Amino acid sequence: MAKKVKEKYRRIPFKLFGMTLLSLPSLLFKSGGAFLRFKREAKKGGQIFQRELVKQGIDKSTADELTEIYVGGSNIFKSLMSMR
Repeated sequence: MAKKVKEKYRRIPFKLFGMTLLSLPSLLFKSGGAFLRFKREAKKGGQIFQRELVKQGIDKSTADELTEIYVGGSNIFKSLMSMR
């Protein structure tokens, strides 16, 4: 009985690795799509932000700088590297 239990628990890491390996392409595809959607929405938000700044009377060069800072906050890789 004890041998069966030990053998069962010995196989669990291999099953987990196999399940992870099979689902990895799907996870990469889904996370890539989410990343691209996020970047597209950030770019759209930056354009709207800049348009509103200019509409409120801020000059174009200052609006460009502020928009760059605004959109820069959505850079995931920079955020992850700063958390390191």
